[in-house]
Amino acid sequence: MISPGAFQALKSRGFVSQCSDEAGLSRLLDERELTFYIGFDPTATSLHVGNLMQLFAMSHLQRAGHRAIALIGAGTCRIGDPSGKSEARPILPVETIDANAERFRVQIGRFLDFSEGRGLMLNNADWLAVLNYIDFLREIGRHFSVNRMLSFETYKMRLETGLSFIEFNYQVLQAYDYLVLFQRHGCRLQMGGEDQWGNIVAGMDLIRRVEGGEAFALTTPLVTRSDGQKMGKSEKGALYLDPGLVSPYEFYQYWINVPDADVGKFLRLFTYLDLKEIAELERLKDREINKGKERLAYELTSIVHGAGEAGKAAEASRALFSGQKAALDAVPTTTIGLVEFNRGIPYVDLFVRTGLCNSKSDARRLIEQGGASVGALQIGEVTKIASLAEFRKAGPGRWEGELQAGKKRYRRIIIIE
Repeated sequence: MISPGAFQALKSRGFVSQCSDEAGLSRLLDERELTFYIGFDPTATSLHVGNLMQLFAMSHLQRAGHRAIALIGAGTCRIGDPSGKSEARPILPVETIDANAERFRVQIGRFLDFSEGRGLMLNNADWLAVLNYIDFLREIGRHFSVNRMLSFETYKMRLETGLSFIEFNYQVLQAYDYLVLFQRHGCRLQMGGEDQWGNIVAGMDLIRRVEGGEAFALTTPLVTRSDGQKMGKSEKGALYLDPGLVSPYEFYQYWINVPDADVGKFLRLFTYLDLKEIAELERLKDREINKGKERLAYELTSIVHGAGEAGKAAEASRALFSGQKAALDAVPTTTIGLVEFNRGIPYVDLFVRTGLCNSKSDARRLIEQGGASVGALQIGEVTKIASLAEFRKAGPGRWEGELQAGKKRYRRIIIIE
């Protein structure tokens, strides 16, 4: 069942940056089931917050009755996309690419339904890895103008720093992906980030030249925070969706601490809440806006990590900020043996070891500025050694405490005999 107004719904939530034909695509989405796709190159071990725009855009369209194709770019990943990059990506071993692809499959599956033909998860290595180079140049390469390729901003920028021949082929391969999906699955819409516009348009043009078919291009905007901080950067670096890289508690904490001005925007982009409910949350002011942040953090953590983990993260967050020491299992924890602890561990080292600081110099600066504490005790000296007296007894041969950096970042310390 097709839900009318799918394109306007995407636009209202903030998912549309550029579109090759807004009126045509809107009309098509209202008339029939449309097959669309987005590609994900497995260049890392996990997807990250930057991928949420594409994942939610796909999910909203699928929920409106359209068929999603999540394309794992294990083939294009062997080359490396120059889009938005100031220098060439490192070439990854094929084994690493395939392992990353399997992790991507699991994460994408939390956003899309692949049952009963509602969606497909494909891998472009299935057709790219077996290409005959001479035949490919003859049948596909002849449709590309080097002058036109160089007119796109991505290539202009990279020509200044150096663009390798292998990267120059990337647009041709991505365009070929679109053609293959058009021919095999009737795919007529490709979506991606703003930096993908040139690649997507190239695929749209290739479909017209080879098949005489009509296809569409749509890009989502780059998301930034109102405070100028790069979207999705935590104290550990990129905010990954893998709980082994960023715990559900840390993920929850990122969203509960976003600037007040971003609450409405992120609720529209990264939850499925009704726009009327979002508008009500967005109108809250001062301390009341925290209700909107809590809803954002819970809803998004539930989607990425499950309702159980989101509930634990919310409970732990409330326990820490209320001064209670219950329900702390979700807080990232560092366990230290009593023998090692009694040898003497400077707090500077402990802040680095727990990941609250990236280096000893960061830890020293934090302590000097009065932003470091253990429990209710401020750590005032950079040479201070951790002592059992600063941790509470939590059972036979066990002590616990909370290391705190600034007002909002915590790590649980457990010392065991």
